[in-house]
Amino acid sequence: MTTQLTWYGQSGYKIITPGGKVLLIDPWLTNPLFDKAKDELANLRAVDFILLTHGHGDHVGDSVEIARKTGAKLVANVDLSAAVVSVLGYPSDQAGAETTGHIGGQLTLLGGEVKVCFVPAMHGSTVRKDENSPPVAAGMPTGLVVSIRNGPTIYHTGDTGFFSDMARISDHNPIDLMLVCIGDHFTMGPIGAAEAVNLVAPKITIPNHYATFPVLTGTPEEFGAELEKIGAKTELRVMKVGETIII
Repeated sequence: MTTQLTWYGQSGYKIITPGGKVLLIDPWLTNPLFDKAKDELANLRAVDFILLTHGHGDHVGDSVEIARKTGAKLVANVDLSAAVVSVLGYPSDQAGAETTGHIGGQLTLLGGEVKVCFVPAMHGSTVRKDENSPPVAAGMPTGLVVSIRNGPTIYHTGDTGFFSDMARISDHNPIDLMLVCIGDHFTMGPIGAAEAVNLVAPKITIPNHYATFPVLTGTPEEFGAELEKIGAKTELRVMKVGETIII
């Protein structure tokens, strides 16, 4: 039994569970690096959940369009969920209490096939209706720990700086796969990201949130060198945009 993971670029992923359920995390498919976004959006006909780490446009991305098309339910913290519904028009009947929570809480979805725990992230979170509209507060940013029955436990850091309490994220959920931001400027760069990985100790590490814009200067090569320098015990896996791997 396998889990499929597709990287859309920036922080966006598609997960297909061993049971065939489809989860999207921070689905900004129409980012500058994903040249097959139009086709992928057209082919996304069955999505069970859209998971969001925070409200910035490069993470909320195409969520509303996908939700209206597929009926996907929104998994996010309470404040972010409310903002995405009221400001951006996410269908309110797809953003109920059963799929919203907050830091420290865990959601049990699909009868336990998927569990989602909200964990801290050091960043900001606002939503904007469009580029000419003022930002609206959208609660605290989070990381997400996604545990899949007969599959891996995945930690998506969201956008964050390094903080020492990352060492506790794997206390109750040993992490198989860590999806970690490395781009610098707005988030951890390669040095901080390597330190974070060393604390969490995932089996596999996949970098994201780099190269999308010129200011995101961190690279997988620098990240790999930092991991090696500090002796982090993890397998570094660098994905190509649009690539699907089997876990």
